[in-house]
Amino acid sequence: MARPRSVTLEVNTTPTQAIRAFRHLIQEAGWEWEREEGSRIVDRMMVIMPIAKATRTFRIATVSGLGQGLTLTAWEEVPGSSGGITKIEWVVPGHLTGQPFRELLQAWCSRQPQCPWRWSFGQRSMIGFLLPVWRRSRREFKKFGLDTGKSGWPNEAQWPPVGWPDAREEE
Repeated sequence: MARPRSVTLEVNTTPTQAIRAFRHLIQEAGWEWEREEGSRIVDRMMVIMPIAKATRTFRIATVSGLGQGLTLTAWEEVPGSSGGITKIEWVVPGHLTGQPFRELLQAWCSRQPQCPWRWSFGQRSMIGFLLPVWRRSRREFKKFGLDTGKSGWPNEAQWPPVGWPDAREEE
């Protein structure tokens, strides 16, 4: 059995939008799911010192179906004095790593109200224009095979894909 993998991405949507899009995908696939709310400790930079703060997290976990074990957690971090960056963490079970997860991520991105890896000038100015988040986010999405160019969004993704995931033995 392959062990689960974790992927954390910075996105340009709110945590509730991220969770809502995932919930719609789960419901269309016919999987059962659980929703949880919690908190997480994050660092917030104040002048030159990090201060630990608690932030609210939203989580949806699939409990049955082909996506059993798939989890999405979303929260918002405020790196400076104002504005927040939403982070999402996918916990992907071993049988969904590779191409099945890429297809799921592409379908999730197509359900977002705005491009998840592109921020406006106003958002970048409020949070911090020179942060490495802006390019790093686009690079991370590109690693998963998404077209992050100017014409790469909105993309159309069929959900669930035909024959998804492959009927194969777990490693």
